[in-house]
Amino acid sequence: MKAGVIYPQTELGGDVGAVKAFAQAAEEMGYDHIVIYDHVLGAEHEGREPPLRGPYKNTDPFHEPLITYAYLAGITEKIELVTGVLVLPQRQTALVAKQAADVDLFSNGRLRLGVGVGWNWVEFDGLELPGTFKKRGRRQEAQIALMRKLWGAPLIDHTDDFHRIDRAGIKPLPNRQIPIWLGGSTEIAYERAARIADGFLFSGRTQADAVEIKGRMEGMLADNGRAGDSFGFESIQSFSNGANRWPGDIAAWRDAGGSHISVVTMGAGFDSVDAHIDAIGQWRKVYDAG
Repeated sequence: MKAGVIYPQTELGGDVGAVKAFAQAAEEMGYDHIVIYDHVLGAEHEGREPPLRGPYKNTDPFHEPLITYAYLAGITEKIELVTGVLVLPQRQTALVAKQAADVDLFSNGRLRLGVGVGWNWVEFDGLELPGTFKKRGRRQEAQIALMRKLWGAPLIDHTDDFHRIDRAGIKPLPNRQIPIWLGGSTEIAYERAARIADGFLFSGRTQADAVEIKGRMEGMLADNGRAGDSFGFESIQSFSNGANRWPGDIAAWRDAGGSHISVVTMGAGFDSVDAHIDAIGQWRKVYDAG
């Protein structure tokens, strides 16, 4: 089971020095991957119809994940770079394919592209995709298919309900098919991942929930004729659960056959990057002891 960290960007005020310090510290501690959350626009929640029900607002800072990983590709050597998750349907598909290909090339094949459908309709409108929010699931599926075609051939001809590419392509191509994982918390997200993704990232779920859903998703994989051992499952563990819970949570996920686990230190009351780095060091010792 591989161990990772969540970059606590909402608590570090957009400090670019913190990005470097945290990522390099995680790599030095032996972490396998780093995960960065995504939002392009933060919105005020008050007075919205329909209401905005997600956890983040205009006061929460977010670095753009692929830009950040282009930077980290040059100052790290081994740690996997994971978007967890990029809100894919609000972005231009060919541009994401191009950006992801370059990050993968510059990092020597270290990108894992986690994608989701998002919850912030204001963000979709602000990114000049009005009317897309209600179709974002179908759009995401079409985007994943198109990105894989763009990564696999220098010239493609492609048409679907959302795209038209007339004998064009991206160059340089990545040296592989970049793994695409999904995230989400609905049955349709689990079913979609079992059909078309390379893995699934659980966020905001209890350990027991993640174990139960993983079991159901393995049935979905089998129904789609897919081998479960080729599909990854990542659980995000909260540092705030406390040191008395960490060993049991880690062991439960390992025993359930989870392939990846990450620790998130946001929400634990830390006020500096050094405090977050110390925290991931504490969690890593418990992980290694197990």
